[in-house]
Amino acid sequence: MTRTPILQVENLTKNFGAVQAVNDVSFSVHDHEIVALVGDNAAGKSTIAQMVAGALVPTAGRILVGGQPVAMASPREAFALGIATVYQELALCENLDVTANIFLGREISTNGLLDVKEMDRLAREFLDQLGGRVPDVHAQLSELSGGQRQGVAIARTLVSDPSIFVMDEPTASLSVSQTADVLNYIEGLREMGKGVIFISHNLTDVRAVADRIIVLRHGRINGEFRAHDASYEQVIAAITGLVHG
Repeated sequence: MTRTPILQVENLTKNFGAVQAVNDVSFSVHDHEIVALVGDNAAGKSTIAQMVAGALVPTAGRILVGGQPVAMASPREAFALGIATVYQELALCENLDVTANIFLGREISTNGLLDVKEMDRLAREFLDQLGGRVPDVHAQLSELSGGQRQGVAIARTLVSDPSIFVMDEPTASLSVSQTADVLNYIEGLREMGKGVIFISHNLTDVRAVADRIIVLRHGRINGEFRAHDASYEQVIAAITGLVHG
C-alpha cells in the first residue's frame, strides 16, 4: 500500500509579469523525510518555498496537504494547515529568554496566571527532541550562538505541532560548529516524524542530512537524486545544466 505524502506540489508555476520564476514543478514529501531543493541563484528555490509557505499564490498548479488540495493566501493559513517556515531572518526577541521566545504570543496560563513551570518544561522537551544544545531555557537569546538561535526558532514552531517544515537557507552565515547544530536540529525533525523541505546552496550540508535532492534550474526540475547514492559531481552537473533532467 502506497503511503500518502504529507505534502505534494503538482505542476506548480509562478509568473511575475513576463518572468516565469517557477515552471511546472512537481514533487512530494513524506513523513520522516528530508527533501532538499538545490540550485543556483534564481533557480526558483525560494519562490517554491514562499508558495508552500502561503506567502505567494501560485499562478498555476496546486498544493496538497495529506492528499487534500489546499488554497493558502497567507503564511497564517499555511501554518493552520501544519506548514511551518523557518527563515534566515529569525523572528526572535533578543531581550527575552529561550522559554519566552518559544511561547511568545502563545503563552500557557493556569487560573489566569502564566504557567511558567509548564512552559519551561515544554521548552526543554522541544529542544531535547530536536537534539538541541541550548543548556538553559532561562538564558537570554542574546547570549546564544547563531546555531542555538535556529534551534529556538524551530522549537517555537513545535508549539503548534506542524507536520511540514520549510527551512530556507538555515545554515547561511553560520560557523562550522553552528552549522552542525542546525543540521542536527533538522535530523531531529525527521526523527519526530516531520517532513522537511531543506533549501540550501551548500551541497555538503544537503548530502549530510537529506534523503532526496531535487535540482532546480531556471525554474524547472533538472534532476532528482537519492542523496546517499548521488555523487557530488552528478548534482553539480544538474545544477549547471551539463545534464538535463
